[in-house]
Amino acid sequence: MSNDRLAALSAAGVSIWLDDLSRERLTSGNLVELIDEKHVVGVTTNPTIFAGALSDGAAYDEQVRELAARDADVDSAIREITVADVQQACDVFAGVWERTNGVDGRVSLEVDPRLAHDTEKTVAQALDLWKAVDRPNLLVKIPATEAGLPAITRVTAEGISVNVTLIFSVERYKAVMDAYLTGLEQAVENGQDLAAIHSVGSFFVSRVDSEIDSRLAATGGDEALALRGKAAVANSRLAYAAYRDAFSGARWDALKSKGAHAQRPLWASTGVKNPDYPDTLYVSELVVDNTVNTMPEKTLEAFADHGEVTGDQVTDTAGAAQQVFTDLEGVGIDLDDVYLALENEGVQKFEKSWTELQETVRSQLDAAK
Repeated sequence: MSNDRLAALSAAGVSIWLDDLSRERLTSGNLVELIDEKHVVGVTTNPTIFAGALSDGAAYDEQVRELAARDADVDSAIREITVADVQQACDVFAGVWERTNGVDGRVSLEVDPRLAHDTEKTVAQALDLWKAVDRPNLLVKIPATEAGLPAITRVTAEGISVNVTLIFSVERYKAVMDAYLTGLEQAVENGQDLAAIHSVGSFFVSRVDSEIDSRLAATGGDEALALRGKAAVANSRLAYAAYRDAFSGARWDALKSKGAHAQRPLWASTGVKNPDYPDTLYVSELVVDNTVNTMPEKTLEAFADHGEVTGDQVTDTAGAAQQVFTDLEGVGIDLDDVYLALENEGVQKFEKSWTELQETVRSQLDAAK
């Protein structure tokens, strides 16, 4: 039976994606169940998710044995395992993809996080992943690092749909949208069908509160402490205002007339990390049409149980959101340093997960020989 709270969220224009994927979720029919009952219309993955999936249970044993039998190396084994999961998930979502004309039914697969600061290798692997998965509803994830920005342009110009990940600041988000628009312009020159290209910009939410809240606690004082829990939502609301600006005006109109799709904002990292905050905070406070919210299962279940949709929470909130950042700077928070720290930490976390993934697969291959 369909969940009413999630139905209301979907009706408000929020595409509900699941921030998780595993072989077990695919083979058990759980993913189909989430589509049918929880309004899930897409999936995001990352190295941390795959590291967890591979270390849990026996769902991958048969494929690992087959890989070990032909003496596959660790990185190629990881590629084959993750591509197989993503292909199957793409097939599960094919009906959603068709029903929404390619807007949803999307499955994201990330380039190797060790390439985050190497434009050329990121582009090469994005092209390889697109060919390997060979599904029109794939999104290739590219990080919004300085090196990632030109990669976004070049990959988009090749007609590939991209999920830009690890966006923390509005300024970097503006650069991401510009990179996408430039990619679309180059795609026109390359003779690509713009209508076939989709993109999302994954703007990270909860990590912003975690970082800024810890700095506010260290600063101390009533004025600073009163600002805890406000930065992440305000940051996201300013990002939405930037999105509205980027996808309006003459430049966008020219691309739209050729069939281009705007790069939708995707709220990522929406699991609440501070137990003092409502566990649906980063869903209910960011309801606005034509956005995506990718949720860990715990957050999805929490919203299904007690989440509230009370209309658009984002449009025309930029003034109040900007005041939050004026106040943060007023108590001494160095926002540029916050965003730099978050980006570095984000890349390092995924690199660490990739190392864990390698170690897990290596030990499984060795055990299967």
